Amino acid sequence: MARVSSPADVPHGPIRLMSRVYKYVLPEVRSQLQGWREKAGQIPDPELRRQALASIASKQFHCEGGAVYAAANLPQRHILIPLIVAFQTISDYLDNLCDRSTSLDPEDFRRLHQSMLDAVNPEASLNDYYEFRSEREDGDYLPELVKTCQSCILLLPSYERVKAPVERLVTLYCELQVYKHIRHDLRESELAAWWNRHAAAYPQLQWNEFAAATGSTLGVFMLFLAATDPNLTDRTVANIVAAYFPYVCGLHILLDYLIDQEEDHAGGDLNFCSYYCDLEQTVQRIAGIVQEARRKILLLEHAPFHRMIIEGLLALYLSDPKVRSQREVRNVSRQLMKNSPMTRLFFWMNSVWIRRTS
Repeated sequence: MARVSSPADVPHGPIRLMSRVYKYVLPEVRSQLQGWREKAGQIPDPELRRQALASIASKQFHCEGGAVYAAANLPQRHILIPLIVAFQTISDYLDNLCDRSTSLDPEDFRRLHQSMLDAVNPEASLNDYYEFRSEREDGDYLPELVKTCQSCILLLPSYERVKAPVERLVTLYCELQVYKHIRHDLRESELAAWWNRHAAAYPQLQWNEFAAATGSTLGVFMLFLAATDPNLTDRTVANIVAAYFPYVCGLHILLDYLIDQEEDHAGGDLNFCSYYCDLEQTVQRIAGIVQEARRKILLLEHAPFHRMIIEGLLALYLSDPKVRSQREVRNVSRQLMKNSPMTRLFFWMNSVWIRRTS
C-alpha cells in the first residue's frame, strides 16, 4: 500500500480512521463537490445540467466513501481527494445520463464512457463525448473533470506501475455500463456473451458476481493510493489487484444491489442479487466473497486498514434505512454481521451518523 511518513500514520483502528475521515476527508470532499456543483449549474443544455446536478445531489456519498482511501495518506490528500472526487463524479454523471437516457444506443454509451478511459491516461486527448446524442453543450463540464483527473495523475510518482491494471478495471467498468443500459430485451444476452469472454479467468464466480465486481471503482481508488508510493513494487500492485478484483469490488456492488432489490424491482432495473435462486444462496455467496476478501487482504501492507474497508462496507450498506423495509434483506444482514465485532462497531457508528444528518 502507499507509504506515508511512517507506518504508524496509516490508521489501523476504526476510531482513528473515522476521526481522520470526519476531520480531513469529508470537508475537503464537500469543498471539491461544491466547485463541481457550481460548474454543473452553468451547463447550457438543460438536460445535461439537470443530470449533472442530480448526480451530485443524490450520489455525494460515493465520493465521500471513495475518498476514505486518502485517510491512509493524509500528506497526499491534496492529490488523492480531487482525483477521486473528479473520477467518481464522472462515473455518477454518466450513470445518470445512461440510466435516465434519451438514448439506448450502445455507441452513445461507449463514447460517453471514453471520458473515463481518457481520465486515467494523462497523455490522452479529449474526445467529443456527446457525439452520438442530441444533448451536447455541457460548457466543458465533462472535459474539465477529465483534465482534473489527468493533472492529478501526473503528480503520482508511481502511476506507471499501476496504469495497466487501472486501465483494465476502467475498461471493464465501461463495458458493464454499456451492456447494462442498452435495450432491456438485449442486455441479458449481451452480458452473458461478455461473461463468456472472461469466465475462464474467474471459475470461482457466477456471472452476476463478475458483473458486480466490474461495477466498483474501489480498486481504481486503491491503485491511485498505491501510486503515491515512490517505492511501489509490481508485486504489491499484483497483490492489490488480486484482493480488490473481484473480491472487495464484488462485495461493494453486491451489497449495493442487495439493499436496492425492492426499488429496482419496482423500476424494472437490472439487479445482480436477483439472480440468486433464494435467500440461502444469497447469504452463502455473499458471505463467501466476504471471507475471500478478508483472506486476500492479509497479503497487503497495512492489512488492518483494508479490513476496515471491508467491515465498513458491510456496515454502511447494512445500516441503510432501506434494509428495515425488506424482511429478506434484514435476514441477510443479520447473518453477514455474525461474528464480526468490527462490523457491528461500524454499523453503530454509521447509524449514529445517519440519525445526526437525517
